[in-house]
Amino acid sequence: MSVAIGIFDGMHLGHQFIIKNLVRFAKRAKSKSVVITFFPHPAKEESLLSLGHRLKLIRSLGVDICAVIFFTKKFSQVSAEEFVKNILVKKFNPRAVFVGENFTFGKNARGNVKLLKDFSVKYDFSLNSMPMQKVRRRVISSTRIRSLIKKGKIEQAQNLLGRRVAVLGTVIRGSGLGRLLGVPTANVNPHHEVLPGDGVYAVRINLNGKTLRGVCFIGKVSILKNRPARIEAHIFNFRKKIYGKDLEILFVKRMRNTRRYASKEQLIGQIKKDIKKAKIILK
Repeated sequence: MSVAIGIFDGMHLGHQFIIKNLVRFAKRAKSKSVVITFFPHPAKEESLLSLGHRLKLIRSLGVDICAVIFFTKKFSQVSAEEFVKNILVKKFNPRAVFVGENFTFGKNARGNVKLLKDFSVKYDFSLNSMPMQKVRRRVISSTRIRSLIKKGKIEQAQNLLGRRVAVLGTVIRGSGLGRLLGVPTANVNPHHEVLPGDGVYAVRINLNGKTLRGVCFIGKVSILKNRPARIEAHIFNFRKKIYGKDLEILFVKRMRNTRRYASKEQLIGQIKKDIKKAKIILK
């Protein structure tokens, strides 16, 4: 087997670089490509992607097997050599291992690439340390991307992700306000993912294998008081009931900030403008 190890939270260009090299090598070597990832985040960072979303993106790169190691308190006490000997070698017997050059592992993250190189000699596998990827001379990091997404800087985050900023979620029942306004919306419960900042966005939506177009609102409904922030997506020319369905919202462009309206009529007028603008953007 050929194995890549990492958290791969965010699946940004740096993570994709490691995994694509793994898949390419495995195909040449006629071996299975395996990604070992960890959940929850060992450093307790807020997740850019839910575990399910992460696995979906890993699979899309052509990986044969993805193994998830649940990062429990017990697992956090496993030493660097125990991890290599009892998990990596015993369970996967790798021919080659791929990691990022800043990879750390083992109790208190005491293991690093230099130590893993020593273990590769001892346990007979080749080690491929992948250089960190940069955009405009700055290292790509999940921390930086997380900050950009929260600020609604979609295009900048996209440049580092190498894909659209996306949120995976389940459609739930809402207040029904959108339908009353003549603009039915899907209320989305996100799967523990970092959300773009409040605003109105032109989006594409993956649902049941189809890509649809629409507008997404993130924030508090401007004419409803004391209601929590929400995600609502209006899908163009779509009337089906999809409660309980999972969908993936891909953010194309942030169109405006949220604002308060004095009446439903003003809100309806703005929604119509948003839909018209989004259709032009998505065309």
